Amino acid sequence: MSILSTKEHEAFRQEVRAFAEKEIKPMAAQLDENETFSVELSRKMGQAGLYGIDIPKEHGGQGKDTLSYIIAVEELARVDSSQAATMAAHNSLGLAPVYHFGTEEQRQKYVPLLTSGEGLWAFGLTEVMAGSDAQGVETIAEDKGAHWLINGSKRYITNGSNELMKGITVLAVTNEENGKKRFSTILVDRDSEGFETKRIFGKMMWRASDTAELKFSDIKVKKDQLLGKKDKGLGQMLKTLDSGRLSIAAMGLGLAQGAYEMALDYAQKREQFGQTIASNQVIAFKLTDMALKLELARNTLYNACALKDAGQPFGKEAAMAKLYCSDIAKEIADEAVQIFSGQGLLKSSAIERFYRDQRILQIGEGTSEILRIVISKHLGLV
Repeated sequence: MSILSTKEHEAFRQEVRAFAEKEIKPMAAQLDENETFSVELSRKMGQAGLYGIDIPKEHGGQGKDTLSYIIAVEELARVDSSQAATMAAHNSLGLAPVYHFGTEEQRQKYVPLLTSGEGLWAFGLTEVMAGSDAQGVETIAEDKGAHWLINGSKRYITNGSNELMKGITVLAVTNEENGKKRFSTILVDRDSEGFETKRIFGKMMWRASDTAELKFSDIKVKKDQLLGKKDKGLGQMLKTLDSGRLSIAAMGLGLAQGAYEMALDYAQKREQFGQTIASNQVIAFKLTDMALKLELARNTLYNACALKDAGQPFGKEAAMAKLYCSDIAKEIADEAVQIFSGQGLLKSSAIERFYRDQRILQIGEGTSEILRIVISKHLGLV
């Protein structure tokens, strides 16, 4: 328990942990092996209240704070990163922008559906030329008076193609003067004519999550589907990414916690030379270093959550938390495999899946290289 969490937070942790252990853990390895997106589990997560944890109750959420949401992501990732990715992307990239930037009419239309478990929502930033450089977006939304006309494509979109996916918030160019682009975010329903989506298979990690390529061909969208103000989409996206980095940090922390627990248990049972390998100082020190990194990561992340909940700037701290938590996930997963030795290299061992799943954490929601630039700017160095 961190000094930044309360008894209520820890009680909620135990609720989510029990759900993850009962509903997700028994299915995780098989879903990963078969690259199966589970509609059943996705619905169950919604029914368990894991969608909209920090959305007010009047809009269908639980009305809890940011830390509660982060603890939930952490606990799912402790068991399975694919389901944690589904839940985290839907909450931080799907629900959050609609709630925070949407009109009351947009909230009433979408948020209750998206907190229920009957619908998932995606966020469309990444394209062939747009990733770390968000201003490389080439998808265009033309103002046709009565509607927007959208043409373009997106890729690597989480929750972008499964049967529960109801739509996507599209970042698109809506103005360009003197070579400078202006972007807006527009809500596009899945059933819009000209909307095509295709799931990406053959991933190294998060194999049971839904990652997709999307294509928009002359999609007509009503003008009132604009999210927030015209030409202000880039700022909305950057604010969304700040919160999204907390989610990825939580995934790193949870994965690292799960890997540590597996390694600790194995080391206390595995015997060599007449004693458990945990009795050897070299292994004991590996586990000690893991515990230290987990403690530092948890407090770094929870501090960023506390700042957000207090209404204070948290962009620097979110970047630091995401960077550090993704780093320790890599380090702890690697050392855990080393402790498992040959057993850790087999697909029958859960640590093999954890080792693969951690790799995206240094890439998604800002690469580690970009995050160092972000932090440098906050320090006045760039």
